[in-house]
Amino acid sequence: MAHCLRHQSFISTSAWKEPRLHPQTYGRIELRNKRASGNGCVVRCSTSSSSSSAKAKVELTGKSDEEEEEQPQPLYLASETENGWKVRRLEEAQYEIRQVAQIQAEAFHLPVPLFDDLFFQFFKAEVLAGLMYKLRNSPPNRYACLVAESPSDSKLVGVVDVTALRDNDVIQHLHGAQEYLYVSGLAVSKRFRRRRIGSCLLKACEMLSVLWGFKYLALRAYEDDSGARTLYANAGYRVVSGDPRWTTSWIGRRRRVLMIKQCNFINLMNSTFQS
Repeated sequence: MAHCLRHQSFISTSAWKEPRLHPQTYGRIELRNKRASGNGCVVRCSTSSSSSSAKAKVELTGKSDEEEEEQPQPLYLASETENGWKVRRLEEAQYEIRQVAQIQAEAFHLPVPLFDDLFFQFFKAEVLAGLMYKLRNSPPNRYACLVAESPSDSKLVGVVDVTALRDNDVIQHLHGAQEYLYVSGLAVSKRFRRRRIGSCLLKACEMLSVLWGFKYLALRAYEDDSGARTLYANAGYRVVSGDPRWTTSWIGRRRRVLMIKQCNFINLMNSTFQS
């Protein structure tokens, strides 16, 4: 289901307190942040009495409700109810960026007869460098890398790039629009393919276009890739043009088709609630 990634431009604590307790009571209270807990902490208490000496101690791991800083929750742009996939914007953390580079490199690397492992590492390094460049140099409302995560362990299982562009070859097919969001680099981990992750990623792209105020989405797919074209067609994309025949037949390149989709907020909300 690939666009040709090689043709993409890699632009786009603790606090400790000691309150007074009963002199014959030893108390230990432990509070820990818990990601899935609503109140943000788990309280464990244990007491023991001693007739020979009085001990009192309270330890707090973490911060109290008043002191604890609110951790920002990620904004999920789309979710898939059957399998629980959720799509959000990529966090600019090294371990996540490397996961994205691995997923895209595995999806778009073309095997070679000799030294394939070596060439794969070079290709992955190229993808990683391009991704980091785009993240560092693109305005936040002009480029986004969206990632799908697993509901069980938050592992990244899919990725797609979305870039604001104004290519005249595309704009001529759009009615009254001067810009559009270009979808590229859609890839899913091998173990998780054919489980509706691609559809969820495309839904997130559409939601992002609404949030950013874009009316159209555009992408390119290989003409002979029936699986990818079916995925995009089911998501509402339609073919409007293709690469000139002479650029493919003469030099042996696979022909690509341009597919566009007009975003409609009401239809998007209806399809989201239905899924």
